[in-house]
Amino acid sequence: MNRTDRLYALVEELRVVSPRPRSARWLASRFEVSVRTVERDISALQQSGVPIYAETGRTGGYCLDKAHTMPPVNLTPAEAVAMALALKHLDGTPFRAEGRSALRKLVAAMRQEDAAAARDLAACVHLLGEGPIPPMPHVLGIRRVLRIRYADRDGTVTRREIEPLGYVGKPDHWYLVAWCRLRGAIRAFRTDRIASFSVTAEVPPLRRLRPEDLDIPYGAPEPLTLAG
Repeated sequence: MNRTDRLYALVEELRVVSPRPRSARWLASRFEVSVRTVERDISALQQSGVPIYAETGRTGGYCLDKAHTMPPVNLTPAEAVAMALALKHLDGTPFRAEGRSALRKLVAAMRQEDAAAARDLAACVHLLGEGPIPPMPHVLGIRRVLRIRYADRDGTVTRREIEPLGYVGKPDHWYLVAWCRLRGAIRAFRTDRIASFSVTAEVPPLRRLRPEDLDIPYGAPEPLTLAG
C-alpha cells in the first residue's frame, strides 16, 4: 500500500470506530508499518485539516471527530480531475491555497479505487502555457477506441480510429493525444477540429504516454495533479 492509500485508509479506520480510539501500535500492526510511520502519517493528516486528536492514558490513542468529517464522496475520477482543472482559474487569487486544501480533502474522502483512478487520469492531463484554461473536452476519461471525423488545418476531413492516451491544454484550445491507427503513430488532435466522434466497445491495449511523446517545441507541458 502506498502512502496516499494508507492515509485514506487511516482516516476510514478511525472513522469506523469513532469515537473510540486506536493506538499507534494497533494502527502500525494493521497497516504493517512502524509506529513512527503511523505518527508521521497522523501528523500529516492533522496538518491538512483532518480532525484527529490524541487521547492519553492506558486505553488512549488517536480519535477522529466524525461530526467534522465527510463520509466517502461519490465523485467520479473525471469529476475530481475537472475540479483540479477548475482550480487553475484560482491561480493568482487569494483563495488558491484554500482551493487546493479543499481538493485534497475531497480526494481523501473518495473511495480508494476511485481516488486511484482519478490520480491516474490526472497524470494523463498536461497544461501548456499561462492564462485561462479552456473547457475540458468531453472525451475526458474515455478508455475505449474512438471513431472520429477530423479536419486538418486545411479543412480536409478524414475518418480515423484512435486510442486516447492523454490531453494537453493550452490557453486557446485542447489537444487529445492518441495512437492513430490510420498513421500507425501517436498524433495530437485539436479537439475543436474533431467534427464528430463515436465510442466503440473495444478497450485498446495498454500504451504508456512517455515524456518524449510530449516533446513540444514551444513549451514544456506541466502535468496536472490532484494536489491542486
